Amino acid sequence: MQKHSSVLRISSLAIALVTLFSFGLSGCTTTLPNQNSSPRVDRNKIASDADSALSKLYENAPSARQLVRRAKGVLVFPSVLQAGFVVGGEYGKGVLRVGDVNEEYLQLVAGSVGWQWGAQSKAVIMLFMTQEALDKFRNSNGWEVGANATVAVATVGANGDIDTHTIQQPIIGFVTTNAGLMAGISLQGAKISKINH
Repeated sequence: MQKHSSVLRISSLAIALVTLFSFGLSGCTTTLPNQNSSPRVDRNKIASDADSALSKLYENAPSARQLVRRAKGVLVFPSVLQAGFVVGGEYGKGVLRVGDVNEEYLQLVAGSVGWQWGAQSKAVIMLFMTQEALDKFRNSNGWEVGANATVAVATVGANGDIDTHTIQQPIIGFVTTNAGLMAGISLQGAKISKINH
């Protein structure tokens, strides 16, 4: 019985590692040199998808529009893919907007442990409400939620209003899926770094 349990554990670990390896490859560019693709095309897609993610946020939480207008910087990861089995990971590309300018293109990587199966995608949006919070983010060489700063993930009431405690925080986060805003989500441990093209 113990031997069977050990084999099962090793098999599960092998599946998890293969899944993570495959997942890691999906985040890499697989375009061949003769396929007329460039980082600029990729950036245009990220920017366009970010617009769509913000529109979806405004549908689910209309009061978020005013917060976005007030923010010193807006970081949007329109499609963060979560995949894995037992040990999972998340990966997505995004853009930092300051004013109406797409200033920087970044990637988000996070790991998770627990029973999960299949893959799902979500949008992660972070609002830097103070200049100090934005400057610390810009000046970091790799930035991690929890280690470098706390992100207050917004909760939205039935009337679509964001709770008053959250809107007073230096960095506010939103997580959405096709079903709407996700509640009770933590972004702790998510690592954000520049995309090197």
